[in-house]
This record gives sequence, C-alpha cells and structure tokens, in this order.
Amino acid sequence: MATSIDSTLDELRSSMRNPLNRFSGGGGDGAGAFKKLAAALVVLVVLLFLVRPSLAYIEPGHVGIVIHRGGGGVDPTPLGPGFHLRNPLMTQIQEYPTFMQTLVLTKEATEGSPQNDEINVNSVEGQPLSLDVSMSFELRADKVPQLYQTFRTDVQTIAHGYIRQAIRQSLQEVVGNEEIAAILGPKKAEVVVRSQANLQKRLDPYGIDVRQFTLNEFRAPKAVMDAISLKNVMQQQALTAQNELQKNTFQAQGDSIKAVGRAKAIMAEAEAQARANDLLSRSITNTLVQYEMAKRWNGQMPQVTGGAMPMLQLPGSKQPE
Repeated sequence: MATSIDSTLDELRSSMRNPLNRFSGGGGDGAGAFKKLAAALVVLVVLLFLVRPSLAYIEPGHVGIVIHRGGGGVDPTPLGPGFHLRNPLMTQIQEYPTFMQTLVLTKEATEGSPQNDEINVNSVEGQPLSLDVSMSFELRADKVPQLYQTFRTDVQTIAHGYIRQAIRQSLQEVVGNEEIAAILGPKKAEVVVRSQANLQKRLDPYGIDVRQFTLNEFRAPKAVMDAISLKNVMQQQALTAQNELQKNTFQAQGDSIKAVGRAKAIMAEAEAQARANDLLSRSITNTLVQYEMAKRWNGQMPQVTGGAMPMLQLPGSKQPE
C-alpha cells in the first residue's frame, strides 16, 4: 500500500511540474493525464483525512486502552493523558476514567439510577433485610487494560453489574452470620468494616480500589422492627430500674454509714463525759469544798439565823468540843 501511495504522489508531483506539456499534446494523452491528476488528488485527500485522526488525545483523569483491530487484543500498558500517535486503520482507543467515582445503590429512583438498586440479604435468623449502599472507588491505571479485556464494556456497566453483585455477596457473607437486632444496633459499624474488607478482596484482582463503603439505610419487615423496638424499650426500662436500685442501695449504704458514724460519735461523747465525771467526782473532797467556800465568803455573817450560830470550818481549824 505504501508503494502505491508513493507512486501516486510521484505522478502527482510530475503532473504539477509540467501541466501544460501534459495537456498540449493529443486529446487522448491530455485526458489520460487529467484522470491521473484527479486520481492523485483523491488519494491525497484520503491521505490527509487518514493523517488527521492519527493523533489521539486522552483526557486528564483517564487512560487510553489500545485495542488492535486485527487480533482483538489490547496493549498491556495504557496510554496516559495527552496526545498520542496511532494507526487509525489498525487500532482503536478506549478511554477509562481513573478518578474517584461513587456508585449509589438505593431503592429511590432519584439516586444512583431510575430503577430499584437496593441490596437484599438475609440475617442469621433468615429475616430479609434491604440496604441502601454507596461505594466510592478508583481504578488502578496499570490494571485498566486487564479490566477491559475481562469485561469488554464501560465502567458504568461494570459498576452496575459485577461490582453490584460483589457488594451483595460481600454483605451476605457478613450479614448472614449476625442477628438482625445486632446489625441494626451495636454491630452496625463492625458490619460495614468487615463488608468493605470482604469487598476489596473480590475487586482487587481487577484493579478496583474501594475508598469508602457506607450502609445508608436498613429496611426490615415491620413485625421485626416492632419487636426490636419493644425489646429496646424493655431493655431501657430494665436499665432504668437497675440504675434506680443501685441509687437506692448506695443511698441506704450512705445512710447506714452516717448512722454508724453518729452512733460512734455519741458513744465517744458519752464515754468522754463519763470519764470526765469520774475524774471530777474523784477530785472533789471536803477540804476542796470548804476551800472554795472560803474563797467566796465576804466576811459577813448571815443577817437572819436560827437558834445557833452557824460555824464556818476553815481549813486547819479544829471543831469545838
């Protein structure tokens, strides 16, 4: 093909050098030269048309997969952002995004997709549970050719197909071993972490990195939700009663401790008073009493007396016989 193109270009150049000589001869020679010139011009236009799309541009945040038309294989190394030369007849380029994307799987038609994309799983009791899920992910650039060769479709189709099924299987493996009350309550965060780790193992061979995994809403049968609500109310009431009992117990213990303390204080006070009285009674003698009376006597005799003169016994004096 290259030889024919070169020969055509040579003829075109030769015709353009001597156009008058070509057309000044016989009518037959001029018509033939004109046809050759027109054919050369057509080939030139075709070549220009083919040269124009030989430059491929890859958008930022994307990589290009080079697909060989003849054998149907792909280059193992993707093209980075920017301009790249390619053979438009033998190759095709498919762009894949490598920036972070978010897949929303929900019951609502206004989010994610117009259809119901909720994830349905069963708890360990066999109770159905519907989940609204969102996952943010990125594609590793070096794995994109392998991803395309495996699925042969665009990222959105892969996300709503294989990735959605991988999410459902990962959640079922985790949720299927837990009670529904635990999933909706104390083990919710644990379920999310374990499910994300399980999902990453499934997507890792295809170069898909899970950046964030969220369980946005849980939906269970109304009877199950009512039973869980009743159980939570009863647990709350039992906890309140237990707290009240502990409060009363602590208060009774405090009152008992206070009563024991008061009793000990009274006993200690009584014992101290008894010892004081004992010491006081031992220290009071007749001599001490007379001495105290003498200190307080002002030397005056009583103005009114009986038939006998009151006698004051001073310390050291003798009683009259």
